[in-house]
Amino acid sequence: MDSSGKPSTAQVVVLATSSALTAVFYSIYRSRASTVARLKEAKKVCIDQDLKNILSETPGRCVPYAVIEGVVRSVKETLSSQFVDNCKGVIERLTLKEEKMVWNRTTHLWNNTEKVIHQRTNTVPFALGSHDDDITATIRVVRPLDAVELNLETTYENFHPTVQSLSNVIGHFISGERPKGIHETEEMLRLGDSVTGVGELVLDNNLIKLQPPKQGFQYFLTRLDYESLLRKQGNSVRLWRILTLVFGVAACSTLIFLLWKRYVRHRESKKERSMLEEFKEKQKKRMRELNIEESSVLPSSCTVCLSGERSCVFLECGHVCTCAQCYDALPEPKKCPICRATIDRVVPLYNS
Repeated sequence: MDSSGKPSTAQVVVLATSSALTAVFYSIYRSRASTVARLKEAKKVCIDQDLKNILSETPGRCVPYAVIEGVVRSVKETLSSQFVDNCKGVIERLTLKEEKMVWNRTTHLWNNTEKVIHQRTNTVPFALGSHDDDITATIRVVRPLDAVELNLETTYENFHPTVQSLSNVIGHFISGERPKGIHETEEMLRLGDSVTGVGELVLDNNLIKLQPPKQGFQYFLTRLDYESLLRKQGNSVRLWRILTLVFGVAACSTLIFLLWKRYVRHRESKKERSMLEEFKEKQKKRMRELNIEESSVLPSSCTVCLSGERSCVFLECGHVCTCAQCYDALPEPKKCPICRATIDRVVPLYNS
């Protein structure tokens, strides 16, 4: 904060940044906390032979937010792994990532970076069935790629290193980029995997479907069980709550500091005005005692003897109010006659 009482640019930037981050983190925290609360309130539905009858008697023939735990089963066709024999699934994701080292000009270090250069996801219709093979009831999963937490199993992974010549190595050092190679992965949701689905459960033309819910609820499809999904989402809520608190405290601390400095500056300014008014009153009283007309006193006259020329600059307050003789006559410790601040040093003033 400068001498005028205004906050510095750095203080304004800290306050604005911490306030903005607090608002963003709080918004994310509220959203995650709402998701966890809705997950806890979701109705757990078991896959059994009576499920169709239960849904047909339910208003709207649907459960707005339901939890289903079942086993992945194929509807018609399946997807086969391109790299692993006898590995079949219903979702396949192929990813190619380019890995390279990039020179950081700030830290003067080589940093690892990854870039997805190709990704393709294949799906076929599938359903969730009961863990009990004797129960034939299934639930068709609709739009599985819209679900969050869709963690697939890595069925194949390989790294293809880049073959480099001496000229390429020299060129890479000059450009600041050193390719390492291509990372190839295949991920699948395999037949027989245990899956937890959370969404809208509907009975549509004698077919039970699990589909993305309405009203802004999250659609989940994960290989985690329901309790593990709740714990994971709860840990995310705690993380965003901690970040919100940290940056909120930083924003409040900065604001309190600026307000306190502003208050201190205002109090000092008020004290200086009061002392100046008191000094002027004493000066007028002194002039009446000496029978000196106020109009006869020059603006450059010494405020103590009212006869000599002002010739001393007091530091650090900066007042110019006495002549050299009156300054020498001030008692120790010497203080400015106007603001009562301690005089650290005196600079002679020469009037031409």
